[in-house]
Amino acid sequence: MIGYLRLELMRGLRDPRYLVLALVAPVGFYLLFTNLFGAAQGAGANGLPAAVGAMVSMAMFGAMWAVLSATSPRIAQERGIGWLRQLRLLPVRAQSVLTARLIAAVVLAGPALVLVFITAVVNHGVALDAWRWVVLLALLWLGAVPIALLGIALGYATDADSAFTITYGLNLVLAALGGLWMPISVLPRPAILAGMLSAGRRSNSPTSWRWSPGRSCSRCWRSSSPGASRAVIERASGTQPLPDISS
Repeated sequence: MIGYLRLELMRGLRDPRYLVLALVAPVGFYLLFTNLFGAAQGAGANGLPAAVGAMVSMAMFGAMWAVLSATSPRIAQERGIGWLRQLRLLPVRAQSVLTARLIAAVVLAGPALVLVFITAVVNHGVALDAWRWVVLLALLWLGAVPIALLGIALGYATDADSAFTITYGLNLVLAALGGLWMPISVLPRPAILAGMLSAGRRSNSPTSWRWSPGRSCSRCWRSSSPGASRAVIERASGTQPLPDISS
């Protein structure tokens, strides 16, 4: 299994879609939001610096695409060309192949996370205690595991022609419902409920932000970091109603 794991890692690092969408794009979006839109100014929810919230959001966005690109399109393509049938002829169990794919996908999420962290430190001077960096990296890395499992399932459910399109679209949808791009309260109410269900978290703490029409994008980001989905869930589980987005 070690040899196959090494093969999967080398294939992932040579994939231009991984390099562009998992490494370059999150860094570019972080610089865009924090420099052009001013999203790094001020404090976000619960006193967390907005630059840290933007860093976490874009790091997770890169990690999501890293694990999805290493699983779904690749598995679908291998099914189409008959590579999986060839693997059955080798002295390696199917469980070992799936395990190696999962490990490789999660490992490939690491560079995406670290690169955004480094960009935040260099560009905005983000400073955390050493143990906080370690815990944050571990939590985001752990959060990529279910996305990798979803990518494996998609690889076996789609064909080579549609796998990339479906996977990329799913990545954008999950990012939007998770509050990585914007406060989830600005989305239509069905999307708010979908984001609450996808997050799967509840808390009794009231939120510290509200959105109203006419506020700038940077203001929305600053007041909702580190994740709008968390704020919406906290509001829904407390005594206050969901934000009124009908006006």
